[in-house]
Amino acid sequence: MQFDKIEVQHVKMPLVSPFETSFGKLFEKDFLIIKIYSGEHIGYGESVALPDPTYSEETTGTVSYMLDEFLIPLLLKEEISHPDNVSKRFSPIRRNNMAKAALEGAVWDLYSKKQGISLSKALGGVRSSIDVGVSIGMQETTDKLLSKVDRFLSEGYKKIKVKIKPGYDLEPLTRIRETFGYDIPLMADANSAYTLADIERIKEMDPLKLMMIEQPLAYDDIIDHSILQSELATPICLDESIHSVEDARKAIELGSCRIINIKIGRVGGLTEAKKIHDLCERNGIPVWCGGMLEGGIGRAHNIAITSLPSFTIAGDTSASSRYWKEDIILPEVTLSTPGKMKVPTGVGIGFELNNEVINKYLLTTKVYEN
Repeated sequence: MQFDKIEVQHVKMPLVSPFETSFGKLFEKDFLIIKIYSGEHIGYGESVALPDPTYSEETTGTVSYMLDEFLIPLLLKEEISHPDNVSKRFSPIRRNNMAKAALEGAVWDLYSKKQGISLSKALGGVRSSIDVGVSIGMQETTDKLLSKVDRFLSEGYKKIKVKIKPGYDLEPLTRIRETFGYDIPLMADANSAYTLADIERIKEMDPLKLMMIEQPLAYDDIIDHSILQSELATPICLDESIHSVEDARKAIELGSCRIINIKIGRVGGLTEAKKIHDLCERNGIPVWCGGMLEGGIGRAHNIAITSLPSFTIAGDTSASSRYWKEDIILPEVTLSTPGKMKVPTGVGIGFELNNEVINKYLLTTKVYEN
């Protein structure tokens, strides 16, 4: 593939409602849209980094800098034959996975369009539809939380994820179980809010029979998680700790988790996401696709990767309207039936850009000619 030019658009969009986790509250999200031009085709990617270095060390600003100074010049240096070559070309650059993934995602979309196939098919997807769940941030009151759970269950979402932290954990989770029963698929996401000193507190969650507790301990840990998992009946799911297939291999061998959340941006792109999926499939570890408050392009990439066979747990890729009054793609992402989304069969990501919305929230545009 020969790249004619690359365009990077910086947008900032308000969320439908504030989203609160253990590390802060977001009212809006700024992110980058990547467009790679090649002949008559354009490939689309999206940066999923947050505005602040709270989830990871990357931010929208660092992604912009890495694209400008290092990654785009590397990509434009010479042609590539397949998107898998992108991660190899970027390998001399340490980490900065979200920056790499934003650019690599656009290459995958471009490649799929040039091949005349969907991104799902290009990745080896096997599903025509996927199960989807929803992530609920911390609420001001438990009654507000219960109201949201009730609404999302009525919409058919296949998994309810609730953000927790010390002091906001047992009471809201217990109230959900008391109100809706033990049959609903309920999980908790701690975003690294606990330490091993909280082990007895975490063990009190076992009777709630959660699907999993996601990333209870430090964002860069796999050792302490193995100690905690040996004490818990509830499966641990690792998120922030897994940045590569090597991280996943070590976590599995140490017994640090029984489930892995694969986020495309966190692991550096679709190629690495596929490798982690394949490793987990060989080891009987179920996987699912987490969310990063993506706009429509990132959401489309999540749908495509979730069509791979071992994504057996509903991911966080809810409908566009869950987060945005208006999304950057047409048509917007919707549920095809309660709790399910169709995997697009059109070429590439299967969506067009809504340039009217993009221009409404556009901050800057940079163009890189080859």
